Amino acid sequence: MLKRITHTFIHVLDQDEALDFYVGKLGMVVHTDADIGVMRWLTVTLPDEPDLQLALMLPGPPAFDDTTAGQIRELVSKGAGGGGVIFETDDCIGTYERLCAVGVEFTQEPTERFYGTDCALRDPFGNPIRFTQPPEGPIVVPSPEELRAQA
Repeated sequence: MLKRITHTFIHVLDQDEALDFYVGKLGMVVHTDADIGVMRWLTVTLPDEPDLQLALMLPGPPAFDDTTAGQIRELVSKGAGGGGVIFETDDCIGTYERLCAVGVEFTQEPTERFYGTDCALRDPFGNPIRFTQPPEGPIVVPSPEELRAQA
């Protein structure tokens, strides 16, 4: 029986640069940084959630051959690598302001939506990231027509 998710993966093009971003700027912490021979196994976690690891993976062996790894690197650099992360925050605007102050560039400023307040950015490799502050009270999903009218 499945019990819980322990790891999720995101492709990066430089693991040291990824550490600088995810740990140095976003405030995550290193869980595992190990040379396992065929690759560097590098995972980070949120300080208060050590059981869910984000693996910062280089496209390449042993998971991918050189041709496929090159294709993945190209897609990642375009922001189309198939990965992405949404972080929950209790203060979207404060998180946005703190990260802007350390040089993080956002693709979208904090915006009120039916599911809360969120903003968007890309990591140094093009992977999409969002920070979302849930609304107080229940989430009310608008009808498809209402959503189209808001677009």
